Amino acid sequence: MSHHADEAARPRRFSAGSPLTGAIRVPGDKSISHRALMLSALCVGESRISGLLEGEDVLATAAAMRAMGARIERGADGVWTVHGVGVGGLMQPQAALDMGNSGTSTRLLMGLVASHPITAMFTGDASLSRRPMARVTDPLSEMGAEFNASPGGTLPLMVRGLQPAVPITYRLPVASAQVKSAILLAALNTPGTTTVIEPVPTRDHSEKMLAGFGAPLTVEVDADGVRHISVTGPCDLKAQDIVVPGDPSSAAFFIVAALIVPGSDLIIENVGMNVTRTGIITVLEQMGGQIERLNERTVGGEPVADLRVRASALQGITVDPAIVPSMVDEFPVFFIAAAMAEGVTVTSGLDELRVKESDRLATMARGLEAIGVAVEEREDGLVITGSGGRALPGGGPVATWLDHRIAMSFAVAGLASETGVEVDDTRPIATSFPDFLALLASAQGQA
Repeated sequence: MSHHADEAARPRRFSAGSPLTGAIRVPGDKSISHRALMLSALCVGESRISGLLEGEDVLATAAAMRAMGARIERGADGVWTVHGVGVGGLMQPQAALDMGNSGTSTRLLMGLVASHPITAMFTGDASLSRRPMARVTDPLSEMGAEFNASPGGTLPLMVRGLQPAVPITYRLPVASAQVKSAILLAALNTPGTTTVIEPVPTRDHSEKMLAGFGAPLTVEVDADGVRHISVTGPCDLKAQDIVVPGDPSSAAFFIVAALIVPGSDLIIENVGMNVTRTGIITVLEQMGGQIERLNERTVGGEPVADLRVRASALQGITVDPAIVPSMVDEFPVFFIAAAMAEGVTVTSGLDELRVKESDRLATMARGLEAIGVAVEEREDGLVITGSGGRALPGGGPVATWLDHRIAMSFAVAGLASETGVEVDDTRPIATSFPDFLALLASAQGQA
């Protein structure tokens, strides 16, 4: 695991260049990659995973599952094989589990450990160690796990699992796929039926994959549209061959870049089109973005398409807060699109962005100001007055606060700027998208 504190920052200026053309392929979906490793490790037998995202966050999940007994290897062909330990078979890790910057790994693995008779210590980098964990530890405590957290409920944090754990019915107080997933993963080794009640739908990769691995899972939608997701344990999972679709959150940077760089006409292949993740495409289309879905198909239970994106004149919009859960990670780059649009874009309901890798509302507002964009920061969103398609002034350096999505968003802004945009540190990009800079160069014909 690389810890960015150990090395010097790597600043970089991103400047206007050629249009984005040709065809590129973004890395595998991060959410699905994490879950594929965890669920494979809970099977008896061998699972094979192709298209796995090999960023630092996912490698942290692989290392943790190895530490708890699974055999995980990467083949020369890029296909990963996992020999699992079976549900209930996780072993006591001998050392602390280092989660790096990965909130997903941390919260989901706490769920796994919660219903096994083992104790695990979770540590992480400075950014992860500021993020709130009570949202997961509260429901898992109801199931019988014990937690010793640092002051403020943060990492480092010790989890002592309970077997048998206690099944619960839990209504999510905040829309969070990670909290939902942690409880469902704990339920796999808990006798009886555990139910998560989800008033606002969030990404449903966990439900799709649990069902695919053979877990006894039901989803019922009541008259008010509220989802009740239940798992009955303890259960056995069946080893699978998994193909991970391209990550829509990673594709979003190239979608916005192709929309705002004049003359661009780019195809992004193999992008996951799960409706709980494609809010960014919906709002960019509402702004007038030309995004065409080609070759729509289903891979491993997940919808996939190739996207053709052409440079477009964007119009400012008011974003419906109901779409926030399906694009929560894409707002940083969406704000760059808004900066290039004609007129005013208003966002609200984004409180969740204040507790991400950085306070993404404040960080984006400061960065946009630094490159000459008119922005007003509100409690739960930003109001951005766009340039009407004119190049952004540029400038910087923009402070990224070790947040990979902030760094990539301002890299994209630089492609549509007069003087370029300096990003204070490009190292965090490796947490989710190690090939980002190379892929950008190839789309601009510089590879």
